[in-house]
Amino acid sequence: MTFENSKYAKLLDYKKVVFPFGKIYITNHFAISELNEGIHVNYEIAGELVSQFSEEIKNNKKIGYIANRVNSYSFDPQLWAEFNKDYDFVVASAIVSYTNFSYLNSSIEKHFFNKSLKRCRSLDEAIKWMKGLKEFNQN
Repeated sequence: MTFENSKYAKLLDYKKVVFPFGKIYITNHFAISELNEGIHVNYEIAGELVSQFSEEIKNNKKIGYIANRVNSYSFDPQLWAEFNKDYDFVVASAIVSYTNFSYLNSSIEKHFFNKSLKRCRSLDEAIKWMKGLKEFNQN
C-alpha cells in the first residue's frame, strides 16, 4: 500500500517531495520513501534523498526512515555502511517488503545497518513501530 492511499496520509502532517526516481514523504519524526520500479539505488540517489534533511542535520534533529518498497528496485546493501559513516541523524529504519524476495533482501541489508532496522510486511506495521520508538516519545 502506498502512503497516500493509507490512513496515515490523513492522520499525519507531511511534506511530499517528488524526484525523477521516486517520492519521499517527510513527517515530523520520520520519512517514508517510495522509489520507482526498476531503479538502482546508488550513493547519488541516497544523497539526493538526504539533501531533503539539511535543516534536521543542521539542528541535530533525529528522524526515522521507512523504505516502503511498493515497487521492485535494486539497492546496494553496502550503502548502509557508507550511510552509517556519513549521516548520524537517522535513529532507526524500517523496510516494508511485499514479496518474499524483498523480505530476504532486507534481511541481508539488516547486517549492514548499525542501528535498529525492522523488517515489516505492511506500512501500518512500520509506522506503528516507528511511532513507538523511545527517541520520539521523550517528554
